[in-house]
Amino acid sequence: MAEAITSRAQDYSQWYLDVIKFAKLADYSPVRGCMIIRPNGYALWENMQRALDDMFKATGHQNAYFPLFIPQSFLAKEAAHVDGFAKECAVVTHSRLKLDPVHGLIADPDSKLEENLIVRPTSETIIWDTYSRWIQSWRDLPILMNQWANVVRWEMRTRLFLRTMEFLWQEGHTAHATEQEAVEETLTILDIYAKFAEEYMAVPVIKGIKTASERFAGAVETYCIEAMMQDGKALQAGTSHFLGQNFAKAFECKFQNKNNELEYVWATSWGVSTRLIGALIMVHSDDKGLIMPPKLAPTQVALVPIYRSDEDRVKVLETAEGIKKELLAAGVRIIVDDRDGFRPGWKFNEYEVQGVPVRLALGPRDVENGTVEVARRDNGTKDSVSQTGLAAYILNTLDDVQKGLFDRALKSREDLTTTVDSYEEFQSVLDSKGGFIRMHWDGSEETENKIKEETKATIRCIPLEGYEEAGTDPITGMPSKGYVYFARSY
Repeated sequence: MAEAITSRAQDYSQWYLDVIKFAKLADYSPVRGCMIIRPNGYALWENMQRALDDMFKATGHQNAYFPLFIPQSFLAKEAAHVDGFAKECAVVTHSRLKLDPVHGLIADPDSKLEENLIVRPTSETIIWDTYSRWIQSWRDLPILMNQWANVVRWEMRTRLFLRTMEFLWQEGHTAHATEQEAVEETLTILDIYAKFAEEYMAVPVIKGIKTASERFAGAVETYCIEAMMQDGKALQAGTSHFLGQNFAKAFECKFQNKNNELEYVWATSWGVSTRLIGALIMVHSDDKGLIMPPKLAPTQVALVPIYRSDEDRVKVLETAEGIKKELLAAGVRIIVDDRDGFRPGWKFNEYEVQGVPVRLALGPRDVENGTVEVARRDNGTKDSVSQTGLAAYILNTLDDVQKGLFDRALKSREDLTTTVDSYEEFQSVLDSKGGFIRMHWDGSEETENKIKEETKATIRCIPLEGYEEAGTDPITGMPSKGYVYFARSY
């Protein structure tokens, strides 16, 4: 390649963008703040979708689809919700264009809508308006629904995958007869997100609760999974919200319980988005380019045939097709790259940059010896391996790569986690090392805001495990129930 990927040490932000560019994951859109997801990136998202969709359906959820446009009056019905999203909404005011002889193409004044429409920033309002018509009795509950969709949030500062004005996601919206059922649903989804992040993405996460100031607009409680990137910044990788009866009350969604009494429905909502691709890039990749965990890699194995004569080509390709057939039968996603006009070395580099977990090289001598060269993307090792029993060897290798990536990411997170007992140490660690900082917090928004204003670090979560360790907030001297996780974040 004529250009090289910027190193992480030189410029981490540019390195991230270079990895996306060279791996052909996404490109910039003519519309500022939006992105074009290229086939490599979309195939990765499809694999994420497939795994998550199976998990949702295994727990009784069904997919549906709700409109992109939401009446403006719907957002106004839930006060905290409208306050949280008002500044991010794109608004549709007219229904058509008109060619004006003076001003050119303009919005036709005669087509002004009676009520403005909001381009979906999230779907709680339109879904709860619908649920209010669907739900009359306890027999109609629970509703366990999810949709795969796009949303628009008018962000001023954007970055590919991590924060764009339009992005892809899934959003679950469930309705329940009791508070307990809704809370259990919220935690079930949180566990699904954590399992997906750790077992598929190979990204270790901390499960926790958001503080009141970081809570989703309109939620009673927001649960989250937090991940740590290589540069010491945190990333919120998924959220699951217990909405209480807030939206049910806003949209008069009541049901007749088993005692023939009317009561409001209990609600949850939850979602993850294409920002997971950004997390995957920043947790695993290196200065050579993208590294993908095998469970999500669109191509797990790329086989590059090597030959110089037509006679060798026939022999090598015949063997390559046999290997491909064997690996496909074992469930391995493999391609044989016999493109003309590209040297083997160029192909090796391309698959390295694009993060394919395992690369095979097969030449005439390998055919004669019954071997194949196996190269791993995660650690760069190369081995000559017998073609006999190759499928089992590759499957074991893919499992080893998957586990190795998680173990490496977990060690990195542990190295980037520090427990402090003074505010001076907190500031020193934050500036010199970054990462997760565990410090006691008195539970007040005043202390939380002081730290945020002075250091740009936020409370990423109150951990669900290992929190109850009473102490003293080093800033105020007030009692603290336990350590919370602070970090600067994306």
